[in-house]
Amino acid sequence: MANISIPVEKGADPLGYALARLAPDIGPAAGAYVQAVYQSLRLPLRVAEAARYRTAQINGCLVCQDFRAGDHLDAYLESIGGDPTQSLVARGGARPDEAFYADVADWRQSPLFSEQEKLAIEYAERMADAPRDLPGEDRFWRRMHDAYSDAEIVELTLAIGCWMAMGRFTHVLGLDTVCMADMVQPAA
Repeated sequence: MANISIPVEKGADPLGYALARLAPDIGPAAGAYVQAVYQSLRLPLRVAEAARYRTAQINGCLVCQDFRAGDHLDAYLESIGGDPTQSLVARGGARPDEAFYADVADWRQSPLFSEQEKLAIEYAERMADAPRDLPGEDRFWRRMHDAYSDAEIVELTLAIGCWMAMGRFTHVLGLDTVCMADMVQPAA
């Protein structure tokens, strides 16, 4: 149940309604941020999905946890006026399977993740749970720099920040009871 008033006819896309109609000056900027992340992030799909999905679990956002970039991203981008040919998925790379998603919460013990993927998950956790500790974590930053370039670190940080903000916004306002994955079918 939404924690803000959503007209019945807008119930299929409560997030879109909230962004466009209830915050017309800020909402479109938030949507543009999401679009930019999914169209411009240059990291491999599995790395991005590792961080995104762990963020979704931490946020508690049901929409985000049901979303599978490999299956839903391009149709989602098209539905918001984005360019699916420029998406994270369109750039290729291995797509996560359901075993991948099932193991994200237990990433430390799972054999399914590369070092980059594990670091992306750990970074998402640290940003969400202990951001004040991150600046002084020299050992962690050495590991990050061994796995990622500075540009990749900046992009991953921006992406995780986007997913944290939008997932929390969606969940806290109770707008995550309708799954975008059900509304936007993957392209055939």
